[in-house]
Amino acid sequence: MRTNISSGAEWEDKVGYSRAVKTGNQIFVSGTTGIDENGDVVGKDDIYLQTKQCILNIERALKKAGASLEDVVRTRTFITDIDQWEEFGRAHQEFFGEVKPAATLVEVSRLIHPDLMVEIEVDAVV
Repeated sequence: MRTNISSGAEWEDKVGYSRAVKTGNQIFVSGTTGIDENGDVVGKDDIYLQTKQCILNIERALKKAGASLEDVVRTRTFITDIDQWEEFGRAHQEFFGEVKPAATLVEVSRLIHPDLMVEIEVDAVV
């Protein structure tokens, strides 16, 4: 059984993707950025605040799928400045310090909006 989960963002229909997909007991959350419900970037020039917003957005998608952050088994993160890994890591640890999912962090040249510094995708198992 497959369930597509939408956040309602206009990009989902324009590009043809779901915020998350649940199949069986697995949930796959698409790359998620630090954009709030009004479509504004949270924490311009602050990767810590953007990371927190990313994870809060991921948490909303997981809840719609019947899961929580505690069910996350992997995070994949793309940041535009690897030198800011510690501030990213501080936010990641606040949410996942006890969960300790497998994690990947890589630097990319840019994201879809010039003010975005971080994008995270997660896999969860319930």
